[in-house]
Amino acid sequence: MDGDMVIAVPAAVLGAAGFGLATAAQQRATHEVETAPTLSPRLITTLLRRPMWLLGLVATIVALLLQLIALAYGAIAVVQPLLVTGVVFAAAFSSLMSRRRPDPLILLGALLCAAGIAAFLLLARPVPSDQEHVDVWGGLPLAIALAAAVVGAIAYSSLVRHPTRVLALALATGIMYGVTAGLMKVVTGQLRVGLLEPFQHVTLYAVCVIGPIGFLLSQNTFQQGRMVSPAVAVITSVDPVVAVLIGVWWLGERLDATPALLAGQCIAAVVVIAGIAFITLRGSHLLHELDAQHAAAGRAGPDVAPG
Repeated sequence: MDGDMVIAVPAAVLGAAGFGLATAAQQRATHEVETAPTLSPRLITTLLRRPMWLLGLVATIVALLLQLIALAYGAIAVVQPLLVTGVVFAAAFSSLMSRRRPDPLILLGALLCAAGIAAFLLLARPVPSDQEHVDVWGGLPLAIALAAAVVGAIAYSSLVRHPTRVLALALATGIMYGVTAGLMKVVTGQLRVGLLEPFQHVTLYAVCVIGPIGFLLSQNTFQQGRMVSPAVAVITSVDPVVAVLIGVWWLGERLDATPALLAGQCIAAVVVIAGIAFITLRGSHLLHELDAQHAAAGRAGPDVAPG
């Protein structure tokens, strides 16, 4: 097991760095093209002509491969929380691309999110399962709940003209990413049986549908938000929670649920929510300052702000 962690942990951290770079590059690129409706494939076809977006696409592919390696050697509950550090990398890369120093308070909020998720899973003490198939019927209630949450979040972002619509899109993206991660864990287990084994099960084909939808939602999220950190904080916090729920409901993993541990998990969840709220409020403050500076200089504020 220790040998597996030597591979899983570095792969997960490098994957988080790749996702951070991809997020920063894609956010900048999405603001260089016309705003597209949610889930419109036209956004992707337009972005394919943007070098910055292609850089983000390459970084995404590399990060996904690293995530697959990490999931092959480590449990979802270990790998996914490490990916939360992607919000720190995203803020840092976004600031570098804007030629500004990363905001220390944004980074602090990102670390709060990562610490809260890590504490939640440490207290939950998930026990991995060797199950290589999804329990479809046993996991049906969770599937319905997640589908309803995604549809509700997309509907809210489409009907409500408020900055929180970006966080709703980020919520939907995080759910789709978490589901994809859970299913990818099954696929990696099947690969250990044989290279052709995944093609004999519906899980691989579900990943091929759900993954691209989540990716398209992420591009909508980046395009409709001026700062990358709040949205990425939501995505990277929701992703591992959903992945762990899938591990329990669909893959047979087990969690410790004593009253003391549940209380600790609730506190950890509050820390995550506080981190997201802190990043959002700090981001709004930075945007107002940036807009005021540009107004004083007699020019329009930028569509994309660092951090």
